[in-house]
Parts: sequence; structure tokens; C-alpha cells
Amino acid sequence: MVSRRTFMSLVAGSVVAPRLAFSQTSAGKLALYANVGAEFTHYDVDVANAALIRRATITLPASAQYAWPHVSRKILYVATSSSASGYGPAGTEHHVSAFRIDPASGALTPHGEPIRLPTRPIHMTTDIPSQHLLVAFNNPSALRVYRVNSDLTPGEEVKQAPMDAGIFAHQVRITPDNRYAVLVTRGNEGTPTKAEDPGALKVFEYNNGVLGNEVSIAENGGREFGPRHLDFHPTKPWMYVSIETQNKMFMYSMAGGKINPAIVYRKETLADPKNLKSRQAAGTVHVHPNGRFLYGANRSDATVEFAGKQVFKGGENGIVVYSIDQNTGEPVQIQNIESHAIHPRTFHIDPSGRLLVAQHNLPVNVRDGDNVRVNAAGLSVFRIGDDGRLTFVRKYDVDVPAGKTMFWMGMVAF
Repeated sequence: MVSRRTFMSLVAGSVVAPRLAFSQTSAGKLALYANVGAEFTHYDVDVANAALIRRATITLPASAQYAWPHVSRKILYVATSSSASGYGPAGTEHHVSAFRIDPASGALTPHGEPIRLPTRPIHMTTDIPSQHLLVAFNNPSALRVYRVNSDLTPGEEVKQAPMDAGIFAHQVRITPDNRYAVLVTRGNEGTPTKAEDPGALKVFEYNNGVLGNEVSIAENGGREFGPRHLDFHPTKPWMYVSIETQNKMFMYSMAGGKINPAIVYRKETLADPKNLKSRQAAGTVHVHPNGRFLYGANRSDATVEFAGKQVFKGGENGIVVYSIDQNTGEPVQIQNIESHAIHPRTFHIDPSGRLLVAQHNLPVNVRDGDNVRVNAAGLSVFRIGDDGRLTFVRKYDVDVPAGKTMFWMGMVAF
């Protein structure tokens, strides 16, 4: 459904090759950064050997929520919060900090002072020229814009007119032409005592930090429509959206630069969608740098009691791979591979398109016959074949103490 504003007036101009997810640019060196709570660790990435080499760890003001680099690749912006995830206890410390990326090693050093945010941030990006930071918040759902100062530190907030930011935002992205901001709002599933909160793609006109003229894309009024993340094709006018609560992948067209609200293709994300387990959810989505393949995360972490312990109940944890028809944009599922841990919250693809790394946020007990073992949190490394399919190489276990989580991971070319 499109809101009462005329959708055809929303997006003008032609689609150009978009700026891809931030790891996907050409550069000679590559770093991976991952957090455990407020600890933020740098790894060198050896693409040829599909290996990660751990380097230094710095301490952030609070737990990392998301990060995004300046277009120059000189600065990494990191959003942090002391709040628990979702609807957990609210903290009081919420910031965006800037870190300078050493051009020789990828090591991070603080750059300027953090700016304070009003509530817990969930996602962040810059506009195409990195003149502004756009920060999404999910409880309450909101979208705020902050200037980037001439020294590349985060600056003051840009005042906005009142807006409808939907319910429970999870991501914000700028369209390839830098003229629109898309806020992905998941909503919430209903319960026996509470009605469903509708989800939507909230699209705002964007002009030098100022948001306006919001339009909602929300099939069935947002009922049974729980979008999580989106990504753009690198050269074609196609947008792919993971539908978290329905375990689907939707494709939208952008004819003449306009986002068509009609869903062009609806695809399953699961290998066995008829054998659905509780708390099964679609997640992060990335288009391969060559535009021929699409990848999405499948996550499941529900537990049941066994031998006096809570153990993994079952479900799909892994990466779904699609081949993209280069004439129509249709994603055709070609592989569904397990990620060798529980709940791959995020993943990234290296700029050459040869390596995919998936992050798993918590250790979980799993059954091993009549015994119970711990499947650790960590980073799973896959090679990407010429046909787009993944081959598992290795997993790096990461110690995640109780009360903390491995919430964010990303690769940055510098």
C-alpha cells in the first residue's frame, strides 16, 4: 500500500550505479572490525587464504550497534549504546564516535569527541558524499540526521519537520542518486494479547540533510510485512528487501528512478520453508559486487530444555544464495548453506567478491547425541565461487561473556 501522497512524485531522476554496502569498494587493503560489547577488535583480512588475523582491540563508550565509513575511507563512524537490544532495559549512554583508519595498517584511533544521541541507535549510514550521517533508532522508531564537520567529526543535528518513522526501524539507506532516504521499519508480530504492529518501507525525500514528503510502501497496510534490511543492485534499477518475520526475499523495481511499490518477485529464504521453527527470521541482505548474485542471512535461536539445560531447539542458521537474472532481476535460489554457529546476525562480502564472513552473536548450547556442547559465537569464513555458491572454510570462535553480545561486524577497504 502507498500512502495518500502520490507515489509517482516521490522519486525522480535516473538510477545510476549505487554506492554499495561499505565493504564493497575497490582498494588494496582490507580490515574487518567486530565487537563484543564495548570491545572493538580489528582483524586483517587475507582474502587469498580466506583467513583473519587478529590485531588490536579498542574500548568504545558503550556496546557497538553499527558502523559506517566515510566515503574517503579515512574515518569509521561507530554508533554505540548502553541499552539492551530490542525491548530490553534502556540505558543512558548513546553516542556516535569517529575513528581514524590508519592508511598503512587499518588500526583505529579516536578522532574528535563523540556526539550524544537521545536513545539507542540501531543502524547508521552516510549520504553519498558523506556530508551527513543518518541514524536510525528502533525504540521508539526514529530517523535523525547529523552534519559531518569539515574535519570529518560528527556534528550537530539537522532539524527536521515532524515525520512518521513507522514502528521498530532496523535500517536506513540512501538511494543511489542521493535524493531519497529509505527507513526500513519492521513493525512487530502480534501476540495473543496484542495486535500486530505494521511494518513499512518509509521513503523520504532527501536534500542536503533535510528529510521531507514521506511515503510508505507497505503491502496489506503493513500486516504480515516485516522488512529487515535492503540492498541495491550495483548497476540495475533493482532493490532487494529481506522480510524478517515472513522469511521472504522481495524484489522491487526502480523504473526511471522511481521505486515501484509493487513487489516484482517474492522468494523463500529457507531451504525447507514448510518445516518452520519458532523464532526463525530472515536478516541481512547483500548483492554481490558483480551484481550476479544475492545473499541473505537465515537466523534461528529458540531453545528448549534438555538434560537440565536450555539447548537449541532447531531451525536454519546460514546463508541463502540466489542467482540474479540479469534481464529481469529475478533472484533464483541456488544454495542454502549452514553457517556453523547459531544466529548469523550479519555478514559481509569483500570488495573482490571472493570472500564472505558471517558473524554469530552469542554462544548457544546444542545437543550432541545424549550430551550437550556449546556452539561458540564467532566469525565463519566462506569462499565465493565463480558460480556464486559458498564453500565453508573455517570458523573463528570468539569468547562472549555473559551479559555481552557480538552485535556488529563489517569489512572496510582502505
